Amino acid sequence: MAKNHKYPGDSLTFTAAAAVTSGTAMLVGAFFGVVGNAAAIGEKYVLHITDAWELPCLGTDVIAAGDVLYWDDTNDRLTKTATDNTKVAIATEASADGVVTVVAKIIPGLAA
Repeated sequence: MAKNHKYPGDSLTFTAAAAVTSGTAMLVGAFFGVVGNAAAIGEKYVLHITDAWELPCLGTDVIAAGDVLYWDDTNDRLTKTATDNTKVAIATEASADGVVTVVAKIIPGLAA
């Protein structure tokens, strides 16, 4: 391993600016991921920025496997609507109208 390697990039550690809950999705700057552990303000938490996760989505979206998904930071959910939202993932399964979760693969770098 090269001497300048610091750590694997599947997850990153941040200091909570507000309380965070394990399992919630969030944007941290240009990073999108799922919180791995609960943390109070000032405590460290892990943000998983890869893998596929079941996450909240807009229930009126009809999502097909392979659709690009955007994070609606105002409503804390994925959507197919690009306007005013951040591209973060690709659906790995379909999600029908009325369903409020979708399985999505986080794609590191999409939020950049």
